[in-house]
Order: sequence, then structure tokens, then C-alpha cells
Amino acid sequence: MLLGVLPVLPTPFAAGGGVDSAAMARATAFALEAGADGVVFPGVASEFDHLSADERQVLVEVVGKTLAGRKPFIVGASAATPAEVIAFCQSGKAAGATAAMVMAPASVGSDLTALIAFFSAVAKGSGLDLILQNAPAPVGSGLPVSTIAEVVKAVPAIRYVKEETLPSGPRITALIDATGDRLAGVMGGGGSRYVLDELQRGAIALMPAVEITDLHAALYRAFTDGNIERARELYIRSLPILLVQMIYRMALTKEVLVRRGVFTSAAVRAPLPAFDAHGHAEIDMMLTELADLLTVEPAETLRAVGEAR
Repeated sequence: MLLGVLPVLPTPFAAGGGVDSAAMARATAFALEAGADGVVFPGVASEFDHLSADERQVLVEVVGKTLAGRKPFIVGASAATPAEVIAFCQSGKAAGATAAMVMAPASVGSDLTALIAFFSAVAKGSGLDLILQNAPAPVGSGLPVSTIAEVVKAVPAIRYVKEETLPSGPRITALIDATGDRLAGVMGGGGSRYVLDELQRGAIALMPAVEITDLHAALYRAFTDGNIERARELYIRSLPILLVQMIYRMALTKEVLVRRGVFTSAAVRAPLPAFDAHGHAEIDMMLTELADLLTVEPAETLRAVGEAR
């Protein structure tokens, strides 16, 4: 059962432009030390569509080795064809993944017959539980709730849905109503900008980016402990930095991880706006305002990596 805070790890790039395996291990260890209940890699927040198959393979192995089975590993396996998805699932399974997250490709669209055929083929060849990621266009297909429910009923390997099409809250309610006990659960997405509404509607997990996992872990624990007032306080405090992340996306995530001692470079491959001097100063100010909620220090992160190895 996948529950709780399941952050999507970003891809670290070295100064020369290649992937940075050591920083990938640090990011994985950081997520665990900050209170994550598992990790996801690669996802949209990992710039998966800017990675080669070989790069994905190398980094998936790093994540699996660093986790060493201590927490669930969800491998992102989205690709254009069932054969590609299956290959990514199998490499993730070899690295210790127990579930795979897969988007319906744009080439399939929202045609129900084609969707069932696509996910049935993936289920047959993957050997993993599946999370159907329903992301809005242009990244995903933004499938209707009724279509998702039919696909879920037709493909038993789909155990979870990650719902990111907005407004996510009402859609989560509708998905739970439409699928009954067929799903193990529905998960929230959208960078956790709407997480409190999602949890209150029955979402069993959140999949934010990783840079403030310690805050998100505290929020989730407060909510599940019944301390809704504290959960709302933490949610409100998370919003300023998440609103900036909505624009700068993984560029913001990486800038924060540099400041938290996890990454040495904030380089991205995705075409994103760059921070100017004012933007950098704003990041520093927001982190200062959150300092009492950020529990992981760089030295602890480095030590955790050493223990994992």
C-alpha cells in the first residue's frame, strides 16, 4: 500500500551537462531523511522527457541502490509505446521498484478502446502495480473521470490513479465514487498546491517535488493525526514557495536543493525561465521564513548517503 509523502526526485546535471549520479544519491537520501514515505523517479518534475534511455537507466539504478528497499520506489515509466514503457518498468523493477507510474501518451488520446489496449499491454509486460497518472494537456491527456474509471475496471494492474487535472479536488471525489474498492487509492499531484483539499477528499498520498519534503511530511502527519488546524497552518506556509515553483518548476526545486546542500548545480535542460538577482533574493527570503520547518541539514544528508552505500 502506497501512502503518505512520495516526492518526485529531480534530475541533477553536472557542470559539463551530463547527469550527476552522486547528487542523485544525495537527493534520494535527503528525501528519506526529510520524512518521505517513498520516492518517485523519473517524473515530469525530473525532466524525464529530456533524458536519454541510458541516462534514465543509470539514475534509476542509483535511486534503487540508495533506497536499498527501505522505502517504496515508484519508477516513472511514461513513454510513447507499450514496449518502451515495459522496458522502463523492467529496469525499475530490477532496481527495486514495486510500482510504476505511467501517463497515457498523447498518441493514444482519450479513446477508451486504445487506452485499455495500451494499459493492458503495459500490465502484461511490466510485472509491477501501475499508477495511472492523469496530467492535464499539454503534458498529459487530461482524461475524463468516466474514461479513467472504465480503464481502471478493465486493467486490474492499475492500483492507483494520480489525479492532476484541475480542479483536482472534485475529480478525486468523483474518481473515488466511480471506482469504489477497485482502486487501492487516489493520489494528489499538481506540486501539492491543493494538497489539503485533496487529503480532505480522500487522497491517500501526495507527490510533490522534493525540496520541502520535511514540511510536507509534517503536514501529512498532522492531517492523519487529526490536527487539521496544524495541517492548514503548514499548508498556508508552503504556498508562497509553491506558487513560485508553479512558474519556474524544477528550476526552483534545484535552486532550493543547492541552498540546502543537496545539489551543487541548479542546471536544467527543460526550457524554463531563469532567475534574476531579485528572484534569487526572493528564494533566500522564502527559505528564511520556512527555516523552522526545514529539519534536514546538509551534513546529515551526506551522512545518510554514506550509510546507504
